[in-house]
Amino acid sequence: MRTLVTGGAGFIGSNLVDALLDAGHEVVILDDLSSGKEANLEQAMARGAILEIGDIRDGEHVTSVVAKHRPEWVFHLAAQMDVRVSLEQPALDARKNVEGTVNVLEAGRLHGVQRVVFSSTGGAIYGDTELIPTPETEPCLPMSAYGQSKFCAEQYLGLFHRLYGLSSIALRFGNVYGPRQDPHGEAGVIAIFCGKLKQGERPKIFGTGEQTRDYIYVGDLVQAIIAAAQSSETDPINLGTEEETSVLTLVRILTDLSGIGGDPEFAPARLGELDRSCLAVTRAGDALGWTPATAIAEGLEKTWASTPDP
Repeated sequence: MRTLVTGGAGFIGSNLVDALLDAGHEVVILDDLSSGKEANLEQAMARGAILEIGDIRDGEHVTSVVAKHRPEWVFHLAAQMDVRVSLEQPALDARKNVEGTVNVLEAGRLHGVQRVVFSSTGGAIYGDTELIPTPETEPCLPMSAYGQSKFCAEQYLGLFHRLYGLSSIALRFGNVYGPRQDPHGEAGVIAIFCGKLKQGERPKIFGTGEQTRDYIYVGDLVQAIIAAAQSSETDPINLGTEEETSVLTLVRILTDLSGIGGDPEFAPARLGELDRSCLAVTRAGDALGWTPATAIAEGLEKTWASTPDP
């Protein structure tokens, strides 16, 4: 099977590339390297993966890459994924997450792609819901431009399926963490905390620290992504653990692992921040035969061990 992974040099994408290669697939990566790192792909490229450098907002380039390599599956992970950036620059967020997705779908339609797997968000798409854990049937009322752009992109998947029969699925990720997540970015609080502790600094908590999220280990996630490509499901599916973990709990576990004491630093809560987010994953089990395997303590231990020294 020949596959294309947009955003394949990033944290989740590069882990997915490795898993696809392990499963015997041919892999092409499309990434503009604005946040992804070529270093994440060194082993993959040594194993035959191909890197094409380009921006998903450039529709002609996306189409040329798909025409050149003729992938059967496309895993679309390239995105603007910083909630704060989405609120400061909503038009930029929409161009990357909506227009970029339309470009991928159009290229797939033109050149015979069999299946598109889209990385959506469960952490931001439902908004401030009272139903916890949140199932896929809950209305999507995002509280950030990022969640809104992902929801809009999901609607284009449905449009291309209705008009052209292009098979696709949106996977609504929880808060993903694990090896290769950038500790200097804004998307992954666990990586940021690990980076701070490695430098001997105190983690910074925005708000009270009592806010919860559904943290899913990247190794579990990529197995679900591949299972989704193999399925015929077209309705959105949550991928999480169905367990809430507070920011304060993360800090406690990581300080125990690191052996670095001291209280965290607190800062005001950020605009668009949800108090609680946790995903119901019954449908993932029923439709994909998938369940998360890595408990938060185990995943944090693996993540801490993989965090490079400063």
